[in-house]
Amino acid sequence: MSSSPLSKKRRVSGSETKTGSHCSSSNSVRTELSHTPANVGSSQKVELQNTPTDCYVSLRYVLGHDAMKRMQSSNVLISGLRGLGVEIAKNVILGGVKSVTLHDQGVAEWYDLSSQFYLREEDLGKNRAEVSQLRLAELNSYVPVTSFTGALTNESLTKFQVVVLTNSSLDEQMRVSDFCHSNGIKLIVADTRGLFGQLFCDFGEEMTVFDINGEQPLSAMISMITKDSAGVVTCLDEARHGFESGDFVTFKEVQGMTELNGCDPIEIKTLGPYTFSICNTSSFSDYVRGGIVTQVKMPKTVAFKSLSSSMAEPEFMLTDFAKFDRPGQLHVGFQALHAFEKKHSRLPKPWSQSDADELVTLAEEVNAAQSGSAKQEQLDQAIIKKLSCVAAGDLAPINAFIGGLAAQEVMKACTGKFMPIMQWLYFDALECLSDAEDAILTEEECAPRNCRYDGQIAVFGSKLQELLAKQRYFLVGAGAIGCELLKNFAMMGLASGEGEVIVTDMDTIEKSNLNRQFLFRPWDVTKMKSETAAAAVKQMNPSIRITGHQNRVGPDTEKIYDDDFFESLDGVTNALDNVDARMYMDRRCVYYCKPLLESGTLGTKGNVQVVIPFLTESYSSSQDPPEKSIPICTLKNFPNAIEHTLQWARDEFEGLFKQPAENALQYMTDPKFMERTLKLPGAQPLEVLEAVYKSLVTDYPHSWEDCVVWARNHWQCQYNNNIRQLLHNFPPDQLTSSGAPFWSGPKRCPHPLEFSTNNDLHMDYIMAAANLFAQSYGLPCSTERSDLTKLLQDVKVPEFTPKSGVKIHVSDQELQSANASIDDSRLEELKTRLPSAEAASQFKLCPIEFEKDDETNFHMDFIVAASNLRAENYDIPPADRHKSKLIAGKIIPAIATTTAAVVGLVCLELLKIVQGHKKLESYKNGFMNLALPFFAFSEPIAAPKHKYYEIDWTLWDRFEVKGIQPNGEEMTLRQFLDYFKNEHKLEITMLSQGVSMLYSFFMPAAKLKERLDLPMTEIVTKVSKKKLGKHVKALVFELCCNDETEEDVEVPYVRYTIR
Repeated sequence: MSSSPLSKKRRVSGSETKTGSHCSSSNSVRTELSHTPANVGSSQKVELQNTPTDCYVSLRYVLGHDAMKRMQSSNVLISGLRGLGVEIAKNVILGGVKSVTLHDQGVAEWYDLSSQFYLREEDLGKNRAEVSQLRLAELNSYVPVTSFTGALTNESLTKFQVVVLTNSSLDEQMRVSDFCHSNGIKLIVADTRGLFGQLFCDFGEEMTVFDINGEQPLSAMISMITKDSAGVVTCLDEARHGFESGDFVTFKEVQGMTELNGCDPIEIKTLGPYTFSICNTSSFSDYVRGGIVTQVKMPKTVAFKSLSSSMAEPEFMLTDFAKFDRPGQLHVGFQALHAFEKKHSRLPKPWSQSDADELVTLAEEVNAAQSGSAKQEQLDQAIIKKLSCVAAGDLAPINAFIGGLAAQEVMKACTGKFMPIMQWLYFDALECLSDAEDAILTEEECAPRNCRYDGQIAVFGSKLQELLAKQRYFLVGAGAIGCELLKNFAMMGLASGEGEVIVTDMDTIEKSNLNRQFLFRPWDVTKMKSETAAAAVKQMNPSIRITGHQNRVGPDTEKIYDDDFFESLDGVTNALDNVDARMYMDRRCVYYCKPLLESGTLGTKGNVQVVIPFLTESYSSSQDPPEKSIPICTLKNFPNAIEHTLQWARDEFEGLFKQPAENALQYMTDPKFMERTLKLPGAQPLEVLEAVYKSLVTDYPHSWEDCVVWARNHWQCQYNNNIRQLLHNFPPDQLTSSGAPFWSGPKRCPHPLEFSTNNDLHMDYIMAAANLFAQSYGLPCSTERSDLTKLLQDVKVPEFTPKSGVKIHVSDQELQSANASIDDSRLEELKTRLPSAEAASQFKLCPIEFEKDDETNFHMDFIVAASNLRAENYDIPPADRHKSKLIAGKIIPAIATTTAAVVGLVCLELLKIVQGHKKLESYKNGFMNLALPFFAFSEPIAAPKHKYYEIDWTLWDRFEVKGIQPNGEEMTLRQFLDYFKNEHKLEITMLSQGVSMLYSFFMPAAKLKERLDLPMTEIVTKVSKKKLGKHVKALVFELCCNDETEEDVEVPYVRYTIR
């Protein structure tokens, strides 16, 4: 889902291999297992600085500092350690609560192994909680994990702030609920039965939600406020304000009507996209100009009913609008299941018709006994029977989805961050059952076989299991989504026979991955992700056949991922973090007609898209609108938000420490550099050569002291001189041609800064800039602040006087229309004064690649200082390191709960693909936002149809042309053109391959005569000037054609087979 591609780099540094400092070794995990909630709960004070910042970094961007703090004072009990329980426990432990206690009185059975990823065959007969505890404890050494195998007494419950019940009887749920509700303990009940899931939340009669949606508070600039009984605020028409009626706002920097500045939050009513009304402003001063209005997040109190009250009068959270009446039916159905289990001490047998009939009878009795809104007018017997048929099943994807949601509710209960589920949620995935009309499963097909897939066989029968074992799947990416997919693949038995899973990821494991990429441990840091993940899932299911690669997917690796490779696949699953790679894989899947499962997350938001050959549109068929870029003039001279100053600081970093060194290195090593540079458009040749001259001559440092002098002078230039020049051009009282103040609206009037060695921010900048400058020249660095202060006292900063005649562009349009005049004499002077490439080769230059995650490299120190100094210039509130890193590092916030839930949905679609579902309505694209919470499912969009003559075609169709004729000779261009005229009644007017034009109707006669009798591959190699690799089996030709009426028609591409 990430629309801004993350820069992914392989990084292996010595410091990363130490596991002791931030993430513990296995020994320290075991020392913490003796903790109990009783003794960890004795001190409620939580100091966040004692927690592993880099382990929780992406989580903190989702939840925020305060919510993390509240979470780290919560003790959580999770009862029932089957597949659903272990999924919830995994997500909660990764989230970083104070402690987790695992409770289970049952022992591991074959049925558990289809989804309980921390149980192995040798654990059969052992207590589930005790076995799981050791493996779950490894996930996060900061969360003590203990097991408890006794009865859940009321006394034992008092030690916890949150209790989660899974795999429990209705009587147990009622007893625990009544106790928790009356004792202020928050309760979550979660259950899965085959293809069905249930979730219930009770967070007490007065639960405070501090932030209902997790979105950043909106902000807008004001152009007018009226004096009225309900004053009307008009915002600048640069962008819609985005507020809704009922939102609360506050004001700052309003001139004239100053009564609004810093006021208590005011409730608003929206009147339009740029206007809203506020309180009575009739007695306020007259509005003059300016002002910023900002949304205020107001706490909301939510009341929950106990389980017994809510059972009779349920409030349902809808997951699928196409199944509007389903929650009420399942509410009765699940109660009937509890009644069946109480009566027979077992669940209904898989696909037993007699048990299904009995469950319907029990459901009718349950429904008849209802008095409140839970009573259904008519029971849907088909649904109740399906519930009975699959209830004994235990599916990894359903557990992943419900487990992700339940764990997010635990975090909401702990923190008050995001809106809880009110109060019941039911989910089913009946579309996963075969969509063939005559498909009926029998008891025999679904009976247990004492194998690890019994829980899945109970739902789908043994034939699907055989199909799954033969699948050959390509997984692209082994990050958060990749880890979850591999875990589900292993549990489902994908590629556990003759098949294979190939996973590729060119990244190494970093500390910050550990809080959501759950297959990795602290001792895996710096290892390759794909190999480590493959080894980890082999432990979960030794039968899975999996191979790890370290390749990036793209044109560069088409020799590896060639025709043979793709043709051997059954499907592809993307687990990527950037749009370009997603679109590339989408094109490959369309070309080879392979199904593609696409998914992404952004904080609590997640989406799933399924791409099925000849049925659905592809991933690239619809695209998000491009992200709005910041205008250049805003960045250069008129910032008004911290995002602007951070982008400016990133540009500074590239322009000071990366590009100059790169250009200088090219000058020294590439003989054609000068020739190429002089051909650049506009003023670029002069700019590039000036930069090279500065790097190698004027700015070239010989010592640490020179670097400090450079940094001090650069500080003066950026934060004092340039601002003074800007104010010289546009004084604070400047008016525009229409008589309005120049410095108003989005233009904030700046002020110059005066340097002081007593100012920490000034010193942070010099320290970071001087060290980075020294690094880029291979000079020794220093971190001694006292020495730096002494050096700075001796630096003589040149006097600066603003000049007249300096042109400063006010808008990007003005910048583009300005004709850059090139000073040819200066260009010639630079060419002669630059040192020769041979003489320059003695210089040690090292371009610096921005790396946000290394706390010792000065990169983020420079960004934070540079941005906040510029923010001070323009009176923009500064950003701390945490926020600066999020924006400048383009970090995609991530949380394990969303990833688990999204991947659960992906694997449900995988089950449909493997079974060969043919109907479009059987598949589901999904979108969710766990913060709201909100869910939306829709059938995929059908592939759009095109037509020529009476032939319909879609993006999945192509002309298949065999290049080698029966006589063994290859088709010539003439034969190719004739083939389309005779076989398809199409006259080709233009023919291209990639960017090479092979034929066109307007081609010069001589060139045409030369090409007509040449073989097609010979023309391709001649025009493209590239040899065809031995791995290339076919070429793609694009056509422009006329039909017999000489009308231009749109046609598919040609797949021209040459081997």
